[in-house]
Amino acid sequence: QAERSGAAMEPERECRVLSIQSHVVRGYVGNKAATFPLQVLGFEVDTVNSVQFSNHTGYAHWKGQVLNSDELHELYEGLKLNKVNRYDYVLTGYTRDTSFLAMVVDIVKELKQQNSNLVYVCDPVMGDKWNGEGSMYVPKDLLPVYRDKVVPVADIITPNQFEAELLTGRKIHTEKEALEVMDMLHAMGPETVVITSSDLQAPLGNDYLIALGSHRKTKADGTKMTQRIRVESPKVDAVFVGTGDLFAAMLLAWTHKHPNNLKVACEKTVSAMQHVLQRTIKSAKAQAGEGNKPNSAQLELRMVQSKKDIENPEIIVKATVL
Repeated sequence: QAERSGAAMEPERECRVLSIQSHVVRGYVGNKAATFPLQVLGFEVDTVNSVQFSNHTGYAHWKGQVLNSDELHELYEGLKLNKVNRYDYVLTGYTRDTSFLAMVVDIVKELKQQNSNLVYVCDPVMGDKWNGEGSMYVPKDLLPVYRDKVVPVADIITPNQFEAELLTGRKIHTEKEALEVMDMLHAMGPETVVITSSDLQAPLGNDYLIALGSHRKTKADGTKMTQRIRVESPKVDAVFVGTGDLFAAMLLAWTHKHPNNLKVACEKTVSAMQHVLQRTIKSAKAQAGEGNKPNSAQLELRMVQSKKDIENPEIIVKATVL
């Protein structure tokens, strides 16, 4: 422990993230789910709110405004005029609009000209599987933009199984096929690919969910090395919102702190997720009362209450190197 606190004393170079995601007044999705964990883990976070809603759209009602691509451009221009458009990371998640997404790509390209070491972390949110059937919950015309424009400039992507299948046009039935799909995604650009959830059979049994990660590095002599891992985490029986946004933010932080160790980065990310989800479900059930199903408001992530777990997660989920 002494060694760790000693390391914390060294002043780290400021690390700044531009996060372009949705904002809600109440609750935790998008920027609200990403900002707090990143700040707790020592990052400066600059947020562009792609929407401003009263709450997430899983509630019975929601109200608010949507930022269009011209408005996004205007905000970015303001940063540029003040010469403060230098970032170490860009983070993006759920987007519904093709022109907005294309504008994000333009901004990322320009920021990469400013800083060639910039890392773009993209969660290509397009859809998911329910009972084995995949469906898109964004307009279909976003797929070609993600596939042809976004993924090629991304460095780290966090699709679920359905999104990985959409991006590559290949179905995944086995772990071997999943690894092949991740190789196809590497070939499109990103050097780190994490399939955040899948319906593959977990070796530990049906109560576990499999995530797979792959990190491809080109060594100085031009040869490529790939590290692949499998993470099995206990399923939590509830529908949470904002978990993908929290996952991507923490993965950004932990890959930054462990740049060549995807195993440790994923263990810390997934373990912290488990701590947050367990605390959330416990609290939601207590609020709902015996025998009642918790509602959207009760299932909001217990983010602030999980500060210590986010900062220094006890490793309760181990990754297997494949």
